[in-house]
Amino acid sequence: MKIIVDDKIPYIEEKLHLLADEVVALPGAKISADDVRDADALIVRTRTRCDEQLLKDSKVQFVATATIGFDHIDAEYLRRAGIWWTNCPGCNSGSVAQYVECSLLLLQSELGIDLRHSTIGIVGCGHVGSKVYAVAQRLGMRMLVCDPPLAATTPQQISTTHHPSPTTFVSMDVLEREADIITFHVPLTRSGQYATYHLADEGFFRRLQRTPIIINTSRGEVVSGDALLQALNEGRVRDAVLDVWEHEPQLDVHLLQRVFIGTPHIAGYSADGKVNADNMVIDALCHHFRLPHPGRIVPPPLEAKIPECGASADSPLAFYDPRTDSSRLKSDPAQFEHLRNHYPLRREPY
Repeated sequence: MKIIVDDKIPYIEEKLHLLADEVVALPGAKISADDVRDADALIVRTRTRCDEQLLKDSKVQFVATATIGFDHIDAEYLRRAGIWWTNCPGCNSGSVAQYVECSLLLLQSELGIDLRHSTIGIVGCGHVGSKVYAVAQRLGMRMLVCDPPLAATTPQQISTTHHPSPTTFVSMDVLEREADIITFHVPLTRSGQYATYHLADEGFFRRLQRTPIIINTSRGEVVSGDALLQALNEGRVRDAVLDVWEHEPQLDVHLLQRVFIGTPHIAGYSADGKVNADNMVIDALCHHFRLPHPGRIVPPPLEAKIPECGASADSPLAFYDPRTDSSRLKSDPAQFEHLRNHYPLRREPY
């Protein structure tokens, strides 16, 4: 067996060598048709477009993306070609929730946002949004949840392990009217009843009744960068926290310099999230090819540090301060891809 794997997927190669005769690690953006022609399996991230151009006339039977998102996978072509594929739903949801929590704490300490008297609008309540809901609940915030696809398929009240108290779904116009902070946790879809492309567009920003803070850790195209920058400059949005951008890695440097926190698409980049994805990929690979399981991958030891912001040593900020990543990107936006590919993976405290 031969496996091609993105060389920026950490921890996984040792296990793959126990399963395959040949394992070739390559930069994700440079994986080509020639590279995969004689491969049996392909393990990628979002930087590899898996479509007919890449996979036609190859031996590939199995494609796994070690990510939640799969808009880089041409699912219809893979179906027609008889290639089985999988993603890793929820793998880094804890990491993204950690990023949002630390950002909220910094909004409180740096911008004076009173979280206990603030309303947060959560757009999308799947793997990530439900954990952000739990974060907001822990911080004493009022929560509004907008998720039309979920509302259409479940009772109108959320009540799960992540939501000890039932919460009624609301429409987007309620968030536009009542939310002090609006955070996006939806997949990118460009068409259909629940399309999310430019969900936050110029019209959205003009309809805002408050002057909220915008957080986006989902996909860059969910929020129109041009419309957000205009809303910031016109005072219709107080500030923003952005981890994802339109046209990555060529992000809008004017928008980057304007936001409170701007990071290079690393909200989900914890060691815990990466290990979760690795194990999901290994499980799927072994199941598909009927291979003996090589054992679970475990994350490195957990280490806290004294936070520079004056928070206590047991604060979430002791494990992660988004301002560090933001400062690095703002000082050299051209390093977006390098910073993302060489990110020093953090740990999640819980």
